[in-house]
Amino acid sequence: MNPLSLIHKYYADQPELEALLIRHSRQVAGRALTIALAHPEWSVDLQFLYEAAMLHDIGIIKTDADGILCKGTAPYICHGQLGAEMLREEGLERHARVAERHTGTGLTAKQIEECHLPLPIKDFVPETLEEKIICYADKFYSKSSPEIEKTPEKALKSLMKFGEEGVQVFTSWIEMFEK
Repeated sequence: MNPLSLIHKYYADQPELEALLIRHSRQVAGRALTIALAHPEWSVDLQFLYEAAMLHDIGIIKTDADGILCKGTAPYICHGQLGAEMLREEGLERHARVAERHTGTGLTAKQIEECHLPLPIKDFVPETLEEKIICYADKFYSKSSPEIEKTPEKALKSLMKFGEEGVQVFTSWIEMFEK
């Protein structure tokens, strides 16, 4: 499966957004692969890791986020769920699970309900090692400032507004992935 072909299928009529998505996805894929290659003992599926990292944000096209060229109708917080739906339609269940679980350090049913998020009330938390690596790698790159790579400290700071639970998860990932 060629993730660039799949991205192009959905983004062909929006070349600027396609280019932004590909740039961000390549950044995330590069960091994810670097982490996995530094830990051969984990036996990470590198092909899947690359594909899923490239496709984790495919759903942004359906969201309304003018700052990053998205002209859809759904709130941006829904991009993971929307991307998962798109990937499931393509028969890519494992990839879909990455897309729906990469927001923050994952979203719990409790967080979704308490914050009244427009998502199904269920857990969307990374479970597999590949899901965790991609979720972690994603926190270092912003589509609104694609030229900047965040430090672990800045990535952590950006998660603080979402509560202590995510901070604790990310801190444990720093310890795991940066060694």
